[in-house]
Amino acid sequence: MKLNELRDNPGATKDKKRIGRGPGSGKGKMGGRGIKGQKSRSGVAINGYEGGQMPLYQRLPKRGFNVPNPKKYAVINIGLIQKFADAGKLDIKADIDEDALIASGLVRRKLDGVRVLAKGEISSAVKLHVTGASKGAVEAIEKAGGSVTITAAAADEASAE
Repeated sequence: MKLNELRDNPGATKDKKRIGRGPGSGKGKMGGRGIKGQKSRSGVAINGYEGGQMPLYQRLPKRGFNVPNPKKYAVINIGLIQKFADAGKLDIKADIDEDALIASGLVRRKLDGVRVLAKGEISSAVKLHVTGASKGAVEAIEKAGGSVTITAAAADEASAE
């Protein structure tokens, strides 16, 4: 077998329909666009247009609200903290802050802070200093003999809101 002998399987590719190339092609003269009208012309975009009737997307009520500048947190689970501690990537004897989590490879980047969630099990007594933590995560860590400290930057933002 040579490079010039390589071919696709039969039926794997389909020839493009050549429009407007004479009556023998089956798509000659008007190219399948019909006679006259807006849709026979080029540069037409009428998605959602309903012939003058109020379009569905305008008839339905608007719901919800999008926060213009939402906070994005790096999320970690307590099960992963335990896994990294067991592997020796996290030093559980020392206080674990966001920089230590990044250095261990558990978090790629801080974003607006690190938030701890309660998925998984933890048995090590860890001292965490993070931007946020769920109630379940705090309970699980304290049950294992550890502690969670929410950093001052997050507390300032919470009091400002």
